[in-house]
Amino acid sequence: MSDFAFDIVTAGELLAEFVAERSGQRFDAPGRFQGPFPSGAPAIFASQAARMGARVAYAGCVGSDGFGDLILERLNADGIDTTAVRRDAEFPTGTAFVRYRADGERDFIFNLAHSAAARLDVDDAQLERLAGCRYLHVMGSSLSSSATIALIDRLAARVRARGGQISFDPNIRAELMADPAVRAAVLARIDDCDIFLPSEADLAWLGGDEPEAETVERLLIEKRMSLLVLKRAARGSEAFMLDHAPRRVAAYPVDERDPTGAGDCFGGALIAALAAGKSLERALALASAAGAHAVTRVGPMEGCSDRATLDALIASHGGSR
Repeated sequence: MSDFAFDIVTAGELLAEFVAERSGQRFDAPGRFQGPFPSGAPAIFASQAARMGARVAYAGCVGSDGFGDLILERLNADGIDTTAVRRDAEFPTGTAFVRYRADGERDFIFNLAHSAAARLDVDDAQLERLAGCRYLHVMGSSLSSSATIALIDRLAARVRARGGQISFDPNIRAELMADPAVRAAVLARIDDCDIFLPSEADLAWLGGDEPEAETVERLLIEKRMSLLVLKRAARGSEAFMLDHAPRRVAAYPVDERDPTGAGDCFGGALIAALAAGKSLERALALASAAGAHAVTRVGPMEGCSDRATLDALIASHGGSR
């Protein structure tokens, strides 16, 4: 266990997020937004994992501005190693605005390409330091810039060489998949990961008209991955391994206020639990509880939870600690 400096390392976009106050609010008319909240899919993941006691390090870039201060203060408060988070003096911190349609779906406006988030860079010494981890976690949303793709490629190779594993949440977004370089990077990470964490929509994107069960079996046979955990939102999750019966975990019923970050919290709790040596069944239960708790708070990282909170939620529904 002590051979690794970190349990988990992740890298990617850091941004300040603003959330529409009411459902149906539009972007093309005046409205009220709450925020700024610290955000970024890998940051939400990292916060959840760190709050469960995992040793987490982050590589990213923020501007030399108040939004950058906000994000770094949150990461540091959660105990995340931010030595590899760079501050850019020229470009501002990335931003996101999110609104909720009447049907519950979300729309986003991002400023990432022309922000510090797209200028992620880590020197060789830092890269070698970060490679000493049990798990490298990659988010598909982070593969939107050539700089991050190159960094993750280099980091993944070093993690492999030092005995670590790679987990990947594809977080497929149609607007990103239109870019051939992003699509190729996502497919490369699917080929190379040990743990794959798709949503139902992600799996459908990969399988097309292929039945879901056949897509799962094909991925487990043809790719490197040994574990595929399918996130089914309010219907829980299902874990698949070759030559094993699927493991199903129900979702915990809660009052939903903001779904942003639920999948990232699920992944953060799952990988943190596995890194701590928990059984797959226990890790899935903690992940399901983390995803449920996340939606009860407004703001992408506000619903991240510690182990005691998750144990209490599981126990309240008849589960064991």
